Formats: sequence, C-alpha cells, structure tokens
Amino acid sequence: LINGKVELTPEVANHLEMVFGIPASFWNSLEANYRDKIIKVNEENTMEADKNILKHMPYQQMAELGWVSKTQVLVEKVFNLRKFYEVSELSILENSDLIHLACRRLKITDKSDAELLAFAQEAKIKAREIKTSKINIERLKRLIPEIKEMTQKDLSEFSSDLIDLLAGCGIALVILPSLKGSYLHGVTFKDGKKIVIGITNRGKYADRFWFSLFHEFAHVILGHLDKTEDITEQEEADADEWAANMLIDKHE
Repeated sequence: LINGKVELTPEVANHLEMVFGIPASFWNSLEANYRDKIIKVNEENTMEADKNILKHMPYQQMAELGWVSKTQVLVEKVFNLRKFYEVSELSILENSDLIHLACRRLKITDKSDAELLAFAQEAKIKAREIKTSKINIERLKRLIPEIKEMTQKDLSEFSSDLIDLLAGCGIALVILPSLKGSYLHGVTFKDGKKIVIGITNRGKYADRFWFSLFHEFAHVILGHLDKTEDITEQEEADADEWAANMLIDKHE
C-alpha cells in the first residue's frame, strides 16, 4: 500500500481498521484527499499548458466578433476557448488526426493555422442553425448553372436563396467575417450528416467570394472530403482549376 502497488479501496480501509484499530472512515478520508490533490495538480499542469497554447490563439479578434466573451483574465480566456472549441483541454486541438479541413487560403503560417481552426469552429457552430436535407452531390452538380447565374447579383439579393439551395443538397453555407492574418477565403468539412462550407466576406469582392465558393464546391464534387488524410497541394490545385473552368469556360 505504501509503495503504491495497492489502491486504498474501502475494502482495504476495512482491513486496516481490523489490523490497527483506526476507523475505516479515517483511511477513506486520506485516500479521498490524496486523489483530490492529484486531480488539482493535473488540472494546474493542464491549465499552464493551455495558457501557452492561448498565446497562439486569435482571442482578441474572436472576442471582437462576439465568438467568445471579452476578458483580460488568462484563466477565463482558457475556459472560454475550451467551451468554444468544445474540448476539455486546448491541447486536443493539436491532434491533426481529429480535424480534416479542405480550405482555400493564400498563405500557411502557425498563426493562420490557429485562425483556420477558429473560423472552422465558428462555421460549425453557426451551421447547426441551418436545417439541411440528406447530402446529395448529384443535386449540387445540377444546381451549379443556377448558382452561377447568381454571380451577377449583389450578396444581399442572393444570400438567402443560395443558402436554401445548398441546404437542399445537405450543405450548410455559413458566411463569416475574415480574421486578420488568416489568409483564409473558405473552408469545407463534414460535420455529422451535413457538409459545412464556411466562406469569408474578405474584402467584399465578388470575384474572391465566388471563386472561393466554387473552389469549396470542387472539394465536395471531386470527393476530397471522403478521404481521411489531409487535402494535398495537388487536390487544392485541382479545386482551383475546376472552379476557374466552371466560372469561365477555359476556351473563353
């Protein structure tokens, strides 16, 4: 017991009472206090690790956008991010095997990776508010010409219609403000029984918006979301080519 080979269970506590005459409740109390201290030490270590991860998170921007609560207290920031990402500790986010994203961004940096995760999570949360039908890729293909016609309109004119059309294909479209320094235009991933496409209103330029959206369509139609590995550079290039040729015929 002293060497840690045997756990101080209620049964062992009863045996100790018989041998030493000291009540089992005393031994059980010692064990409970010991386990409580271990938990607190582990939580303190986890909190310190999460504080270091926090340094790389775009917390201020996320707070300004209302994604998390504003605060200057580090511990509160950590708790807020854990709730936002729906994880028990932020180190879980470092496991790339848990997160598979297809995205269009102009540059990749450590900072942009953190902002990509934040953008994707907010898109995931907002997508829950969109009721979608069963995923239907063939229906999306048939709707491409109709969606292409929307490129002539202002965002305020087509956004709700576009969201409804895609919802009928099992796709939840979420349009979000971009995070500074993210170099991100769009992201696509599966969440349960729906596909989530998050698009930034970066610069509010129509050409960037539509090319990014069709780029994400390409990931869906070309089957890039069906694989477990990360999206390759070649697949990103293929998505670029598909989007370019779909928006403007290559012969033109």
